[in-house]
Amino acid sequence: MVLAAAIQLDAVLADVPANLAACERLGDEAGRAGARIIAFPEFFSTGIGFVDSLAQAALPPDGAATDLLTTLARRYSALVGGSFLCRDADGHVRNAYLLANPTGVIGRHDKDFPTMWENAFYVGGDDDGVLDTGEYHVGAAVCWELMRTRTVRRLQGRIDLAMTGSGWWSIPRWRPHALFDRLEHNNRGTAREAAASFAGYVGAPCVHAGHAGNLDCPMPWLPMRYRGHFEGATMITTASGEIVAERRADEGAGVVLGEITVGRQNATLPAPTGYWLHSRGILPTTVWHYQRWHGRPWYRRHVAGARPEVST
Repeated sequence: MVLAAAIQLDAVLADVPANLAACERLGDEAGRAGARIIAFPEFFSTGIGFVDSLAQAALPPDGAATDLLTTLARRYSALVGGSFLCRDADGHVRNAYLLANPTGVIGRHDKDFPTMWENAFYVGGDDDGVLDTGEYHVGAAVCWELMRTRTVRRLQGRIDLAMTGSGWWSIPRWRPHALFDRLEHNNRGTAREAAASFAGYVGAPCVHAGHAGNLDCPMPWLPMRYRGHFEGATMITTASGEIVAERRADEGAGVVLGEITVGRQNATLPAPTGYWLHSRGILPTTVWHYQRWHGRPWYRRHVAGARPEVST
């Protein structure tokens, strides 16, 4: 058995120094408690929302976010992972999940497809997300990768531990309230179920980190603002899918601790034959497409090849 920690972060949108400081504080809390596996959520250095300042908030592969992961790994002799907006040498930004141990960075996974307005800030990757620690294999997956059968196909039967992270935002309470309340109820359930069920699909224990707090930002192409919050749950599950420990998003920032046995077993949930593991719902499906159409040209104009202002 090993003690694992999943970090729930209440990020300050696009404020890299503030977020890295919060992550170090929470990482220290986890390490002092004895955690030897520590997972941060996606976008741990910036948070996520549709704001112009994110276009210049990406960090280099050897920058401050990576330093945080490697420092915590050395400090606590731990395996530490999380994803951040990473500007690579080719000028493109990716949602890069880096995994570190006391020797340094030992693996990287780039999220396959940006979700909704994320299309404005990075491009997808095509690696399999199986990272070799030397002792066992870790499968990295980020947010809506937990929604896709292709993620199960690339990880099932190949990993001993899943380290995952999300930044899942709510559906606003627009009018008519009855309709949007119903859509949000379903969205909130899907956010939790995607994380809770993932271990059962891949046959390995899962350490899932998430975001908490409110989000207020413009809506792409629409004359209104998005006002909502992050949801789902930060949790640790066994290989069979039993929830060992959980912190709901409405409980705020904090550390979830739980003991797990690292190792693979037969999957307890059969993957669907279709593209999605879970139904997205009508509104998220619509937003998925329209914000991709908006985000890809926005990324080319404002992000790709741009000179970064954040150099730490």
